Amino acid sequence: MEEEYIRVIKITVIGVISWGLIFILIRRIFSNFSFDFSTRLVSTVHATVAVVLATLSIQDWSCPVCPIASTSSLRQMETLAFSLSYMIYDLICSHFDQVLRIDNAVHHSVCILGFVAGLFYKKCGSEMVAAIWITEISSPFLHLREILKEIGYRDTDLNLAADACFAIIFSLARMIGGPYLVYVTISADNPILIKAMALGLQLVSAFWFYKILKMMRYKLTKRSMSNKKST
Repeated sequence: MEEEYIRVIKITVIGVISWGLIFILIRRIFSNFSFDFSTRLVSTVHATVAVVLATLSIQDWSCPVCPIASTSSLRQMETLAFSLSYMIYDLICSHFDQVLRIDNAVHHSVCILGFVAGLFYKKCGSEMVAAIWITEISSPFLHLREILKEIGYRDTDLNLAADACFAIIFSLARMIGGPYLVYVTISADNPILIKAMALGLQLVSAFWFYKILKMMRYKLTKRSMSNKKST
């Protein structure tokens, strides 16, 4: 067991350093773009790899969140440590940006506490890996929509398509898959801290869902008015 914890600590520490170096490299390559542009590219890399690792760590494809409330496998713990390292890096990195978003800081803090709790108790590996898949599956589209704006595709059909893809995937994952996962986590024999983290993450997701609905309503209304003017 001690060897597993040492491996998790190594992955986390090396991961934080690696994410920092990747950001510095990307920042130098894309020096003409904003700070936010570079952080979004790093986040897209993490989201893509995290979804792949989460998919590979599923033990039972007939029930992706099974076995419930069970001892975490080594692969699941490694996946959690990988994402933990990114969350720590991103929380630190966000303090160097000009604008610190409170909702983002709360989300990262909840995720970090959840990862640490899951790794400490060495339980809920299936549920937490499923949570990574649910929360990260929409992230590439979230960042794509902002990246497109910065490279000159603001208010284009391509940007609207990215907005729509993000909104649909986020809604399906976070507001359908998310509540089910929270129910499974809370109703199972899991530590109270992990149950609290699951509920907290879902509340953050609900808040973002509300903001996304407002965003899409604004985008579609704006596009409709633009089309009427052009005709």
